[in-house]
Amino acid sequence: MTQLLKPEEGAFFDLSPRVKLRITGADASRYLNGQISNDLRKATSNLAIQAAVLSAKGKMNADVFVSLEQDSFVVDSDQEVREELPARIERYIIADDVQVEDITDGFAIFHTTRNPTGILSRPGRTVQANRFGCPGWDIWVERAQVGPVHDELAATLGSCEEECAEIFRIERGIPRWGRELTNEIIPTEANLEAAAIDYGKGCYIGQEVISRIKMSGQTNKRLCGLVSISGAPLLAGMRLVPEDEQGKDAGWITSAAHSPRLGKGIALGYVKRGFNSVSARFHARLPENPADGNVPVELVALPFV
Repeated sequence: MTQLLKPEEGAFFDLSPRVKLRITGADASRYLNGQISNDLRKATSNLAIQAAVLSAKGKMNADVFVSLEQDSFVVDSDQEVREELPARIERYIIADDVQVEDITDGFAIFHTTRNPTGILSRPGRTVQANRFGCPGWDIWVERAQVGPVHDELAATLGSCEEECAEIFRIERGIPRWGRELTNEIIPTEANLEAAAIDYGKGCYIGQEVISRIKMSGQTNKRLCGLVSISGAPLLAGMRLVPEDEQGKDAGWITSAAHSPRLGKGIALGYVKRGFNSVSARFHARLPENPADGNVPVELVALPFV
């Protein structure tokens, strides 16, 4: 059964499958700062920053969180980029003293939406991290301690497992790798500018494109929230056709769920420039069968909750 999550009451998430890298070396700080869109100087041993790793064309290679651990940096990202991310980070190392180590199998990560201080008898490394658009804390645990830590968290906090976490993520308007985030997406299109981009930092790969978009103030598309008007379910992959312009393709749905908290079907999707105003209405259609699954939807502001 899907848990009705209320983050203000506290919950925990198991993020252990995420890829985890340790980056060390005399040049690690300077080098890594040139690979991410946020300012690495903001990362501390108690605070993880979100950042994008980009191609030279400003498109996403990975969505990462970075924190400081003694004389190294720890990076975590979606499990789908476990092969690509280390290779991408190492690509520009020439004479730099930088080493990248995959530590994924040695550690688990639990994320809580309530400060875990006082909950755990054997706390791991605890780092503040805003993963769902609200205050949160990551608990890094050695694999041998996963069971006891999980049980202690479960005794106090609600466990938000896969289905619950997906609904909560969509409710909060948070993009996910493989859905809203791909190698074809520019971070500003996914509403990542406030969380993951520092416009005042030094140069990094892809900066030219990001700066140009900021100057123009325009993107070709934007991640938006969509609500089913009729109550019919929404599905990832549905195309969006404007209510009053039936021949036009205005965008597509990337993630969808029924929100028990809102009592309605909700979705995230990309809507093209010129169509992405709040209250705009569309028909959501399955591309392989446009006559079927014709669901009326309305564009709403994010987050839903």
